[in-house]
Amino acid sequence: MGSAGQSGGRASATRYIAAYDTELPGCLEGVRQILRVHERYGIPATFFIVTRLLDEQGDEYRHLLSDGDRFEIASHTCTHRLLRDHPIGGPGLPPEELPGEIEGSKRRLEDVFERRVVGLRSPWGYPDGMRGQRELLRLCEGAGYTYLSTLLWGPDCSMPALLVPPFPYAEEGCADLWELPGCGWQDNVLKAGSGLPPMRLQLFPPAMPEAVALKCVETPEEEMAAHRVFIDKALETGAPCVSFIWHPWSLHRFDPEMRMLDLTFRYVRDVGLEPCTFADWRAALGR
Repeated sequence: MGSAGQSGGRASATRYIAAYDTELPGCLEGVRQILRVHERYGIPATFFIVTRLLDEQGDEYRHLLSDGDRFEIASHTCTHRLLRDHPIGGPGLPPEELPGEIEGSKRRLEDVFERRVVGLRSPWGYPDGMRGQRELLRLCEGAGYTYLSTLLWGPDCSMPALLVPPFPYAEEGCADLWELPGCGWQDNVLKAGSGLPPMRLQLFPPAMPEAVALKCVETPEEEMAAHRVFIDKALETGAPCVSFIWHPWSLHRFDPEMRMLDLTFRYVRDVGLEPCTFADWRAALGR
Protein backbone atom coordinates (compact mmCIF):
# COMPACT_ATOMS: atom_id res chain seq x y z
CA MET A 1 0.00 0.00 0.00
CA GLY A 2 1.41 3.37 -0.99
CA SER A 3 2.79 5.79 1.58
CA ALA A 4 2.78 9.55 1.13
CA GLY A 5 6.03 9.71 3.03
CA GLN A 6 7.82 7.78 0.28
CA SER A 7 7.86 10.80 -2.00
CA GLY A 8 10.04 13.15 -0.02
CA GLY A 9 7.62 14.51 2.58
CA ARG A 10 8.61 14.59 6.23
CA ALA A 11 7.48 11.65 8.35
CA SER A 12 4.22 12.13 10.25
CA ALA A 13 2.33 10.09 12.83
CA THR A 14 -0.95 11.38 11.38
CA ARG A 15 -2.86 9.07 9.04
CA TYR A 16 -4.81 10.22 6.02
CA ILE A 17 -7.89 8.34 4.84
CA ALA A 18 -9.57 9.13 1.53
CA ALA A 19 -13.21 8.12 1.95
CA TYR A 20 -16.28 8.51 -0.23
CA ASP A 21 -20.00 8.33 0.64
CA THR A 22 -21.26 6.57 -2.48
CA GLU A 23 -25.02 7.02 -2.32
CA LEU A 24 -26.56 8.15 -5.65
CA PRO A 25 -26.57 6.74 -9.20
CA GLY A 26 -24.55 9.78 -10.29
CA CYS A 27 -21.68 8.64 -8.10
CA LEU A 28 -20.53 6.05 -10.63
CA GLU A 29 -18.92 8.47 -13.08
CA GLY A 30 -17.39 10.32 -10.14
CA VAL A 31 -15.84 7.09 -8.86
CA ARG A 32 -14.34 6.43 -12.30
CA GLN A 33 -12.58 9.80 -12.27
CA ILE A 34 -11.63 9.55 -8.59
CA LEU A 35 -9.87 6.24 -9.19
CA ARG A 36 -7.70 7.79 -11.89
CA VAL A 37 -6.25 10.15 -9.27
CA HIS A 38 -5.83 7.32 -6.77
CA GLU A 39 -3.87 5.32 -9.33
CA ARG A 40 -1.64 8.32 -10.02
CA TYR A 41 -0.67 8.66 -6.37
CA GLY A 42 -0.99 5.06 -5.19
CA ILE A 43 -3.31 6.11 -2.36
CA PRO A 44 -5.85 3.66 -0.86
CA ALA A 45 -9.45 4.57 -0.07
CA THR A 46 -12.61 3.49 1.71
CA PHE A 47 -15.89 3.50 -0.23
CA PHE A 48 -19.04 3.62 1.91
CA ILE A 49 -21.63 2.22 -0.48
CA VAL A 50 -25.44 2.36 -0.40
CA THR A 51 -26.36 -1.13 -1.56
CA ARG A 52 -29.42 -0.17 -3.62
CA LEU A 53 -26.92 1.19 -6.17
CA LEU A 54 -25.77 -2.36 -6.77
CA ASP A 55 -29.15 -3.36 -8.23
CA GLU A 56 -28.26 -1.59 -11.49
CA GLN A 57 -24.56 -0.79 -11.14
CA GLY A 58 -23.18 -3.73 -9.16
CA ASP A 59 -21.08 -5.21 -11.98
CA GLU A 60 -19.42 -1.87 -12.68
CA TYR A 61 -18.61 -1.19 -9.05
CA ARG A 62 -17.28 -4.72 -8.59
CA HIS A 63 -14.96 -4.19 -11.56
CA LEU A 64 -13.82 -0.70 -10.56
CA LEU A 65 -13.16 -1.60 -6.92
CA SER A 66 -11.70 -5.06 -7.51
CA ASP A 67 -8.38 -4.22 -5.81
CA GLY A 68 -9.24 -5.39 -2.32
CA ASP A 69 -5.80 -4.52 -0.96
CA ARG A 70 -6.17 -0.86 -1.91
CA PHE A 71 -9.91 -0.15 -1.87
CA GLU A 72 -11.97 -0.99 1.20
CA ILE A 73 -15.70 -1.61 0.78
CA ALA A 74 -17.87 -0.52 3.72
CA SER A 75 -21.59 -0.03 4.27
CA HIS A 76 -23.56 3.19 3.90
CA THR A 77 -26.80 1.24 4.56
CA CYS A 78 -29.22 -0.17 1.98
CA THR A 79 -31.34 2.89 1.23
CA HIS A 80 -29.60 5.92 2.82
CA ARG A 81 -32.39 6.48 5.34
CA LEU A 82 -31.57 7.82 8.80
CA LEU A 83 -30.69 5.25 11.46
CA ARG A 84 -31.76 7.61 14.26
CA ASP A 85 -33.40 11.02 14.56
CA HIS A 86 -31.32 13.87 13.15
CA PRO A 87 -31.75 17.53 14.20
CA ILE A 88 -31.62 18.68 10.56
CA GLY A 89 -32.38 15.55 8.54
CA GLY A 90 -35.54 14.54 10.40
CA PRO A 91 -36.81 11.35 12.07
CA GLY A 92 -34.96 8.06 11.98
CA LEU A 93 -36.22 4.66 10.94
CA PRO A 94 -38.46 2.61 13.24
CA PRO A 95 -36.48 -0.05 15.14
CA GLU A 96 -37.92 -2.95 13.16
CA GLU A 97 -36.36 -1.61 9.94
CA LEU A 98 -32.84 -1.21 11.33
CA PRO A 99 -31.69 -4.84 10.89
CA GLY A 100 -32.31 -4.67 7.15
CA GLU A 101 -30.28 -1.49 6.80
CA ILE A 102 -27.43 -2.60 9.07
CA GLU A 103 -27.20 -6.38 8.68
CA GLY A 104 -28.71 -6.56 5.21
CA SER A 105 -26.33 -4.03 3.69
CA LYS A 106 -23.32 -5.87 5.09
CA ARG A 107 -24.46 -9.19 3.64
CA ARG A 108 -25.18 -7.65 0.25
CA LEU A 109 -21.77 -5.98 0.01
CA GLU A 110 -20.00 -9.17 1.04
CA ASP A 111 -21.93 -11.14 -1.57
CA VAL A 112 -21.20 -8.69 -4.39
CA PHE A 113 -17.56 -7.90 -3.61
CA GLU A 114 -16.66 -11.28 -2.08
CA ARG A 115 -14.72 -9.81 0.82
CA ARG A 116 -15.35 -9.07 4.47
CA VAL A 117 -17.04 -5.78 5.38
CA VAL A 118 -16.14 -4.38 8.83
CA GLY A 119 -17.29 -0.75 8.70
CA LEU A 120 -20.54 1.22 8.59
CA ARG A 121 -21.09 4.92 7.99
CA SER A 122 -24.54 6.24 8.82
CA PRO A 123 -26.36 8.52 6.39
CA TRP A 124 -25.89 12.19 7.36
CA GLY A 125 -23.80 11.43 10.45
CA TYR A 126 -24.25 12.97 13.90
CA PRO A 127 -22.42 15.41 16.22
CA ASP A 128 -22.02 12.72 18.90
CA GLY A 129 -21.72 9.64 16.71
CA MET A 130 -23.84 6.86 18.20
CA ARG A 131 -23.18 7.61 21.87
CA GLY A 132 -26.03 6.38 24.03
CA GLN A 133 -27.60 4.26 21.26
CA ARG A 134 -27.22 0.91 23.03
CA GLU A 135 -29.59 -1.19 20.96
CA LEU A 136 -28.38 0.17 17.65
CA LEU A 137 -24.75 -0.37 18.64
CA ARG A 138 -25.42 -3.93 19.77
CA LEU A 139 -27.09 -4.59 16.44
CA CYS A 140 -24.00 -3.29 14.64
CA GLU A 141 -21.65 -5.33 16.79
CA GLY A 142 -23.77 -8.44 16.38
CA ALA A 143 -23.72 -8.02 12.61
CA GLY A 144 -19.92 -8.20 12.69
CA TYR A 145 -18.91 -4.57 12.28
CA THR A 146 -15.75 -3.52 14.11
CA TYR A 147 -16.06 0.22 13.47
CA LEU A 148 -18.59 2.92 12.76
CA SER A 149 -17.90 6.29 11.17
CA THR A 150 -20.87 8.37 12.28
CA LEU A 151 -19.38 11.41 14.05
CA LEU A 152 -19.45 13.75 11.04
CA TRP A 153 -20.64 17.10 12.47
CA GLY A 154 -19.34 19.64 14.91
CA PRO A 155 -21.00 20.53 18.24
CA ASP A 156 -24.75 21.22 18.13
CA CYS A 157 -24.96 19.93 14.55
CA SER A 158 -22.62 22.63 13.30
CA MET A 159 -20.08 22.57 10.49
CA PRO A 160 -17.25 21.86 10.15
CA ALA A 161 -16.67 18.57 11.96
CA LEU A 162 -13.69 18.94 14.28
CA LEU A 163 -10.66 16.69 14.64
CA VAL A 164 -11.96 14.18 17.18
CA PRO A 165 -9.90 11.13 18.24
CA PRO A 166 -11.35 7.64 17.80
CA PHE A 167 -13.12 6.03 20.75
CA PRO A 168 -14.71 2.68 21.64
CA TYR A 169 -18.37 2.38 22.57
CA ALA A 170 -17.44 0.79 25.88
CA GLU A 171 -20.02 2.70 27.95
CA GLU A 172 -22.74 1.20 25.77
CA GLY A 173 -21.38 -2.31 26.31
CA CYS A 174 -19.66 -2.59 22.90
CA ALA A 175 -15.99 -2.17 23.78
CA ASP A 176 -14.75 -3.78 20.54
CA LEU A 177 -16.84 -1.46 18.36
CA TRP A 178 -15.02 1.80 17.67
CA GLU A 179 -16.08 5.18 16.36
CA LEU A 180 -13.70 6.52 13.70
CA PRO A 181 -14.78 10.14 13.05
CA GLY A 182 -14.56 12.13 9.86
CA CYS A 183 -13.56 15.79 9.91
CA GLY A 184 -13.84 19.07 8.06
CA TRP A 185 -16.54 20.43 5.80
CA GLN A 186 -18.78 17.93 4.07
CA ASP A 187 -17.89 18.70 0.47
CA ASN A 188 -21.46 19.14 -0.80
CA VAL A 189 -22.18 21.72 1.92
CA LEU A 190 -19.26 23.85 0.73
CA LYS A 191 -20.85 24.25 -2.70
CA ALA A 192 -23.81 26.27 -3.95
CA GLY A 193 -27.10 24.41 -4.20
CA SER A 194 -26.80 22.20 -1.13
CA GLY A 195 -29.69 23.90 0.67
CA LEU A 196 -27.44 24.23 3.73
CA PRO A 197 -25.43 27.45 3.24
CA PRO A 198 -22.15 27.33 5.19
CA MET A 199 -22.84 30.48 7.20
CA ARG A 200 -26.07 28.99 8.63
CA LEU A 201 -24.26 25.96 10.04
CA GLN A 202 -21.34 27.55 11.86
CA LEU A 203 -20.97 28.13 15.58
CA PHE A 204 -20.44 31.58 17.02
CA PRO A 205 -17.86 32.02 18.31
CA PRO A 206 -16.32 29.41 16.01
CA ALA A 207 -14.61 26.40 17.58
CA MET A 208 -11.95 26.54 14.84
CA PRO A 209 -11.70 30.12 13.50
CA GLU A 210 -9.27 29.23 10.74
CA ALA A 211 -11.91 26.91 9.21
CA VAL A 212 -14.71 29.49 8.95
CA ALA A 213 -16.35 29.57 5.50
CA LEU A 214 -17.79 32.98 4.60
CA LYS A 215 -19.26 31.76 1.31
CA CYS A 216 -19.54 28.69 -0.91
CA VAL A 217 -16.36 27.72 -2.71
CA GLU A 218 -16.19 28.61 -6.40
CA THR A 219 -13.05 26.81 -7.61
CA PRO A 220 -11.25 23.52 -6.89
CA GLU A 221 -8.39 25.55 -5.45
CA GLU A 222 -10.72 27.20 -2.94
CA GLU A 223 -12.14 23.84 -1.95
CA MET A 224 -8.69 22.36 -1.44
CA ALA A 225 -7.73 25.36 0.73
CA ALA A 226 -10.76 24.66 2.96
CA HIS A 227 -9.63 21.05 3.42
CA ARG A 228 -5.98 21.95 3.86
CA VAL A 229 -6.82 23.81 7.08
CA PHE A 230 -7.58 20.46 8.71
CA ILE A 231 -4.43 18.77 7.44
CA ASP A 232 -2.35 21.61 8.84
CA LYS A 233 -4.24 21.53 12.16
CA ALA A 234 -3.78 17.77 12.44
CA LEU A 235 -0.04 18.11 11.89
CA GLU A 236 0.17 20.98 14.40
CA THR A 237 -1.73 19.11 17.12
CA GLY A 238 -0.62 15.54 16.39
CA ALA A 239 -4.15 14.39 15.60
CA PRO A 240 -4.23 10.67 14.78
CA CYS A 241 -6.09 10.95 11.47
CA VAL A 242 -7.53 13.28 8.84
CA SER A 243 -10.46 11.97 6.78
CA PHE A 244 -12.81 14.25 4.89
CA ILE A 245 -16.50 13.59 4.18
CA TRP A 246 -16.65 13.47 0.40
CA HIS A 247 -19.35 12.39 -2.08
CA PRO A 248 -18.41 11.26 -5.62
CA TRP A 249 -21.49 12.86 -7.20
CA SER A 250 -20.67 16.23 -5.64
CA LEU A 251 -16.95 16.08 -6.42
CA HIS A 252 -17.64 15.21 -10.06
CA ARG A 253 -20.40 17.76 -10.59
CA PHE A 254 -18.25 20.60 -9.25
CA ASP A 255 -14.86 19.48 -10.55
CA PRO A 256 -15.06 16.77 -13.25
CA GLU A 257 -11.30 16.81 -13.78
CA MET A 258 -10.76 16.16 -10.05
CA ARG A 259 -8.34 19.05 -9.71
CA MET A 260 -9.13 19.41 -6.00
CA LEU A 261 -8.39 15.75 -5.40
CA ASP A 262 -5.08 15.99 -7.23
CA LEU A 263 -4.06 19.05 -5.19
CA THR A 264 -5.07 17.37 -1.93
CA PHE A 265 -3.21 14.13 -2.64
CA ARG A 266 -0.13 16.08 -3.69
CA TYR A 267 -0.21 17.97 -0.40
CA VAL A 268 -0.78 14.78 1.60
CA ARG A 269 2.31 13.33 -0.07
CA ASP A 270 4.40 16.44 0.41
CA VAL A 271 3.69 16.80 4.15
CA GLY A 272 4.23 13.08 4.76
CA LEU A 273 0.84 11.88 5.98
CA GLU A 274 0.46 8.09 6.06
CA PRO A 275 -2.43 7.01 3.79
CA CYS A 276 -4.56 4.04 4.77
CA THR A 277 -8.18 2.84 4.86
CA PHE A 278 -10.62 2.95 7.76
CA ALA A 279 -10.22 -0.80 8.15
CA ASP A 280 -6.44 -0.32 8.45
CA TRP A 281 -6.95 2.35 11.12
CA ARG A 282 -9.35 0.15 13.05
CA ALA A 283 -6.93 -2.79 12.91
CA ALA A 284 -4.14 -0.59 14.27
CA LEU A 285 -6.26 0.23 17.33
CA GLY A 286 -6.39 -3.43 18.36
CA ARG A 287 -9.02 -4.81 20.72
